[in-house]
Order: sequence, then structure tokens, then C-alpha cells
Amino acid sequence: MIELSKAEFEVLDALWLSYPATASQIIERLSDDKQWHEKTIKTLLGRLVKKGALSFEKDGRQYIYTPCMERAEYTLNESQNFIERFFSGRIAPLVSGFAKSEQLSQQDINELKKVIDDWEKQQK
Repeated sequence: MIELSKAEFEVLDALWLSYPATASQIIERLSDDKQWHEKTIKTLLGRLVKKGALSFEKDGRQYIYTPCMERAEYTLNESQNFIERFFSGRIAPLVSGFAKSEQLSQQDINELKKVIDDWEKQQK
């Protein structure tokens, strides 16, 4: 899977909002939150193309970018890598850590119970 810097991820995340998109559209989406120069964003777009995270088509003088992967696919892969690296592939210690530090809300607990119930039903 493609490894992205935080800045590259933020550019890709702006594109995932709606694509395909021109560099100008992506710059506009990022301008509210970031104080990045236009050239910085274009450099990040170029890096994402080189890494295979984006594809582009040239339309006259502008480039139109499209992500090469869906956000859900990327986040699932990153989550699995994180769990593998820090928890030897086990999810229980991660959830346990959040529970012990009281960072799980009742909504989180209900959602986790539902996921487990659904999984158990599929296993039967």
C-alpha cells in the first residue's frame, strides 16, 4: 500500500470530497483550513501522482485529478497496518486501552457490540 505523509493525505482527503477535480478546485477546498501556497499543493499533487495515489488527465492547460483508491480502502489498510505494527495484529488490546483510559463513549460501546453481534451471526 502507498505510504503518505500527513500533508499528502490532507490533499488526497480534499480530493475524495468530490472528484475528478482540477488543481484549482483542490486548492480552493484546502484554502479554508490551510495556509499553504498554491505551489505547495501542486507539488503535493505531483508527489501523489508519482506514488500512484492519483491519476490525472490533461485538459488544455489544466490537470484533472482522480484518486486511484477509495478513502475506505486506504483507511482500512492504514488501520490494519497500525494494529499489526503496535498490537501484533490484535484489536482487543487497542480497544482495551481506550476502555481503561475511559475514552470509549456509550455510543462507541454500542457500535462495537453491534459489530461483534453481526460478526457472530455471520459465523453461524
